[in-house]
Amino acid sequence: METLSILVVDDEPGIRSGVKRILEGHQVSFPFMDEDYQFECREAATGEEALLMLEVAPPEILLLDNKLPGIDGMEVLEIIKQKNMDIMVAMITSYASLEIAAKATDDGARDFIPKPFTPAELKSSIDLIAKQYFLKKITRTMKEEGKKIRYQFLSVLSHELKSPLNALEAYLRMIHERELGDSLNDYDAVLERSLQRVEGMRSLIMDLLDFTKIRLERKEDKMERVDLKDRAQLALATIKPLAIQRNIKIRFTGKKLYYDADPSDLDIMFNNLLSNAVKYNREGGEVELCLRQKQQHLEILVKDTGIGMSEEEVSLLFKEFVRIKNSRTRGISGSGLGLSIVSKIAELYGGHIYVESVPEKGSEFSVILPLT
Repeated sequence: METLSILVVDDEPGIRSGVKRILEGHQVSFPFMDEDYQFECREAATGEEALLMLEVAPPEILLLDNKLPGIDGMEVLEIIKQKNMDIMVAMITSYASLEIAAKATDDGARDFIPKPFTPAELKSSIDLIAKQYFLKKITRTMKEEGKKIRYQFLSVLSHELKSPLNALEAYLRMIHERELGDSLNDYDAVLERSLQRVEGMRSLIMDLLDFTKIRLERKEDKMERVDLKDRAQLALATIKPLAIQRNIKIRFTGKKLYYDADPSDLDIMFNNLLSNAVKYNREGGEVELCLRQKQQHLEILVKDTGIGMSEEEVSLLFKEFVRIKNSRTRGISGSGLGLSIVSKIAELYGGHIYVESVPEKGSEFSVILPLT
């Protein structure tokens, strides 16, 4: 339970003590909130005293009397606005003209509590302000996450694209200036490395597009009855050339299973899981893809005989833009988005992804999707 601090500013001791008594033990709960709110009250008798307390330890909520000796409530509210203090303010007033009410609202007041007020009226106002506080907090968090994601996008793009572009430029200059000779065969290795760089950039761009799609697109109008076996076999055909190149055997088990989903979501999920299982495998290793139904959910299971991960590495696995970096993964390209995308898709359908891994022995990824 979270505790919100309330500063009661009123020159009447009875009002201050009454507010404190009414809100003592009061709790606010809404179905959409993760946890309930309770309150602790502090008191100030003048506007000057309140401003000092706001500077030292600002509360989440301010109950502010309009008529105060010295600096009145409206002046305090103006100062709060000028200093851009993040405080939810409700005005306590025995009288208020339309002009005062409009100005107070413009300066940031969230509610008005008339004097004299009943305990029910005070609690109703506090409930409203607490809900507004929660929604404001969620909005701020979403904005901060948005800024963080945009910064990470730019960082990844600048870092991950700069290196292959520089390499491509160097390879093209080698060919242009005939540094290795006049025969095209002399440049086979250079061309192969160039193609690898292009493929790495394409993979990064597709991951970023998938990530944006998962975060922004609505699903309702794209849902259809999908055969998971068909989508799995399409993904297997896509990854087969890389598996053959690395001499990795892929086994598939599973019958036709149907699921209501956006087909592209399932394609993204299968492609990422299989791509990782092949990329982080050992030469001559194995990958197993299994589809099965258990009671009221479907399971997509991908097992590999690859390099595996430690418990610490597993704990970081599904975070955005995180890549496991160690001596075993050096030289393996990736955006750090693939598994976070799989996790987000699973969550969109009310499911989860789990992983078990043993270093040098392999990993097992399990995606659970509820049928209802």
